[in-house]
Amino acid sequence: MAFIDTITDADADEETAAMYRSEWERMGYVPNYTRIFGARPDVYAAGRSLATAIGSGMDNRRYELVTLAAARQLRSTYCALAHGSILRERFFDGDEVVKIATDVEQSSLDEKDRAIMAYAATVAADAGDVDQHLVDELRSHGMSDQEILDITLAAAARCFFSTVLDALGVEADATYRETVEPEL
Repeated sequence: MAFIDTITDADADEETAAMYRSEWERMGYVPNYTRIFGARPDVYAAGRSLATAIGSGMDNRRYELVTLAAARQLRSTYCALAHGSILRERFFDGDEVVKIATDVEQSSLDEKDRAIMAYAATVAADAGDVDQHLVDELRSHGMSDQEILDITLAAAARCFFSTVLDALGVEADATYRETVEPEL
């Protein structure tokens, strides 16, 4: 369900049908976040390309932590579920993901990861609140300027995607009920 009508499989033009097929092959279904872009597959492709480019600059675990932090700050249920489930599948057990998502101080994350998530949340909340102190905090954990840029890019890109989904009322896919802890 969304606030606007999405393109059905039957009504999809060639480009949209190809986008839907690609997602079906990758995911086993066409996610609601893909369908919302059915009328603009070019924008969806550009967004995926941007996310891939940004993600290639950092390890996947860090990318997912940054993305989760930004999604939580934006109160984007869909994106928090999606990226929390990736963290659960690849890096942490379910209880740990719940701690990371709900009370990071109770999680097993080290101070560097906590600082990264706090910085990403600040970028998502109001980038104007980022100051030299926050950047220096990341540097104090041994992070390079390129790493700080990559974290900033990942958080900022999440703002675009989450905002589109939330503004159009896109609901998280039912599969998340089966794959994530009820607390999430």
